[in-house]
Amino acid sequence: MDPQNISITFPHVLIFFPLLAGGITFLLKRHIAVKNWALFSSIITLVISLVSLYYANNTTLNGLDFNYEWIKYIGASFSVSLDGVGRLLTFLTAVSFPIIITATYKNEYKNSNIFYGLLLLTQAGLMGVFLATDALVFYFFWELALIPVYFLCSRWGGEKRIAATFKFFIYTFTGSLLMLIGIIYMYLHTAPVHDKAGTLISEHSFSIYYFYAVQLSAEQQNWLFWLFFIAFAIKMPVFPFHTWQPDTYEQSPTAVTMVLSGVMVKMGLLGVIRWLLPMFPQAVVKFDTVVIALSVIGIVYASLLAIRQDDLKRLVAYSSIAHIGLMCAAIFTTKQIGLEGVMIQMFNHGINIMGLWIVIELIEKQLGVRKISALAGVAHKAPVLTIMLVVIAFANIALPLTNAFVGEFMMFSGLFQFNIWFAAAALVSIILAAVYTLNMIQKVFYGKANPLTVSIKEISLNEKIALGIIVVAIFLTGIYPQPLFDLTKDSVTELITKFK
Repeated sequence: MDPQNISITFPHVLIFFPLLAGGITFLLKRHIAVKNWALFSSIITLVISLVSLYYANNTTLNGLDFNYEWIKYIGASFSVSLDGVGRLLTFLTAVSFPIIITATYKNEYKNSNIFYGLLLLTQAGLMGVFLATDALVFYFFWELALIPVYFLCSRWGGEKRIAATFKFFIYTFTGSLLMLIGIIYMYLHTAPVHDKAGTLISEHSFSIYYFYAVQLSAEQQNWLFWLFFIAFAIKMPVFPFHTWQPDTYEQSPTAVTMVLSGVMVKMGLLGVIRWLLPMFPQAVVKFDTVVIALSVIGIVYASLLAIRQDDLKRLVAYSSIAHIGLMCAAIFTTKQIGLEGVMIQMFNHGINIMGLWIVIELIEKQLGVRKISALAGVAHKAPVLTIMLVVIAFANIALPLTNAFVGEFMMFSGLFQFNIWFAAAALVSIILAAVYTLNMIQKVFYGKANPLTVSIKEISLNEKIALGIIVVAIFLTGIYPQPLFDLTKDSVTELITKFK
């Protein structure tokens, strides 16, 4: 492509606007100016995402895909596309950051320009991962999303942040290295790239479509499957690759924890859906039972651990592992109903888990504790906060009319079609989720207020706005989820055809 003919597309703007905004944030000095700019720029990114959704089904529009010869002679292109999954996850990313910044607006951070600058760079990296259709670009943004989070956790985290961040780094670096080996191997087996005149441009290509076309033996697919799956399983995370997650969530600043659990875990799910399943369909069929078994074990195991937690952050961390495990299991059933459930649940899980983190942040900020045993009677002093939490908690256990109900119903339906015993084991998690969620509500928010909780105050306006948006989203997508299905139906149909 001639550089003079490059046009501005939605994928362009969704990646480079937060990247530019993050760079500008580093240059700002006044704390209030930094926060206002970070919030304003995140809202602009949300507007761009909304406009891209409006034009999603406009077949005459050329602004949803972009391909530019980046490193021509090795077959690497800056190739990005707003397909169904990309639109869903970029929208989740765009929605999440204004909510996160609004909810934590009154928090004070040392060197706030660096904090918010890194946060916006993380958003740019996430957008790139969700849009990339070139393996080298995908890997570049995969690392770009992780590196700022490492510094955010290690610099602004809790007392044990260094140990937690080191574990997080080791896990993610190992996964990234395994994936890079797989990418290089696939690259070396792609077909040569020619221009329209038939002239050889490069011996191989990093394009996702060239990767899809590689003919691999069953043995090659088997070991390549595990290179990619382990990288994606660490990011989700799925049992037994989950042990970095509770410590990292506990020690990270709450704003970063919301990014990690609400959005970043979707990198692993996206990797499985867009890269792993289409590239290694034979290996997927061979190892689906193993992966689903690991996922179901993780669901039950994490749910049991959540029941035993006295720390609110660790409770929500284990709850997230259980929900992600169900999504991973549903993906590997390769059933249409299960995959459609995963698509909408990726969005709904992000919204719900951020709501829980916001509530925990508000309690800890006022009272200085997160221990369930030290709290009681919060509802007497903060009724609005309690109402918001109860709605979000009901969504977390997939109560009908909340956003999670439809997605979980569809995922369990996919599991039942695959294997009734796996589905029955996974269904236990619904009971366990109700136990730890309702137990947390009863102990923290109801009962008689103690000397500590009697001092809690009602939440402020910005906090009500952030939680209010989440509650509205819970009911809207719970009552009418069709727009989310419409976004991703073509992607699901295309993926399912590879397994028929």
